[in-house]
Amino acid sequence: MASRAAMLLGQVVPCVKQNASKIRIRRMELDTNLNMYFKKDEFYFAHDPDKKCKTGDVVLIKELPQKLTRLITHTIEEIVYPLGDITDPITGKKVVVGKYREDIEEANRLFGKSKDAFDYSSAPARGRLEGTRDFTHGETYIKYHEDGKDQPFAV
Repeated sequence: MASRAAMLLGQVVPCVKQNASKIRIRRMELDTNLNMYFKKDEFYFAHDPDKKCKTGDVVLIKELPQKLTRLITHTIEEIVYPLGDITDPITGKKVVVGKYREDIEEANRLFGKSKDAFDYSSAPARGRLEGTRDFTHGETYIKYHEDGKDQPFAV
């Protein structure tokens, strides 16, 4: 078996616990019969009293020296990539679909910008639409049954 890692990289998923965030760590596991790797998800609860990370963020977590509770075993070190603007991990440049934003801006400068083109430099950061279209800040709860009512924050 592999040794325990000191720091792990994972994605935040919806969580119902107070002062904690649920982190999905995706690993590849070898199936020796097929000689192929398959995805295997492990979930950890990380201490996050300020609720600074939102659903979808890629975060770096570190194991606590002593467990806070039976479930909370890690703490959030930093938010590596917030959900929304995609950043190339090697170059650190912002990416749109398969092209760098700088290349798109250069092409717009050379050939003329379309009047319908989206302007990334003037776009607001994530969180502007909280409560209208972005519901990642809402309190989540477990949906136990289907009653026909709209349950936007159910997990």
